[in-house]
Amino acid sequence: MDVKRGRMVFLGYGKYWRSDRILGLTPIEQGRGPGQRTNVFIEGQSEPIVASRSEQAILEDMGASDDSFQQEALRHATRELLEAFHEFSPVLRRELVERLEQLAGRMAQRFLLEAVVAGAHVFSSPRCGSASAITGCAGSSSCT
Repeated sequence: MDVKRGRMVFLGYGKYWRSDRILGLTPIEQGRGPGQRTNVFIEGQSEPIVASRSEQAILEDMGASDDSFQQEALRHATRELLEAFHEFSPVLRRELVERLEQLAGRMAQRFLLEAVVAGAHVFSSPRCGSASAITGCAGSSSCT
């Protein structure tokens, strides 16, 4: 895992430290609670700093977890997309928004359908047990 150099990492309660100066993290096991979750070992200091955040949260901020790289790339791409979006003409923006809404609607329908097929029945009708949000069942005699 790579640590992004020079990144300021929030340790909690107003404490920040540079990511490349953090040498190690250990969870606090005895006395762990609000404000005391992780011992953070810092280069040049003999005693660890007590952080109020979990080891995983600190690692993600350091850029050391695989997920954090993907999240940072997605944030960057989203920022660039939003900046470019504002340069489009109003007509093109409206068209893009309408198409995105249609795509999101189809994705939501597909998700709900897969959930029903998998037996999740999250949106079951209390009258007939079918997925009324997807099938349009309104408790008619044909679905009982």
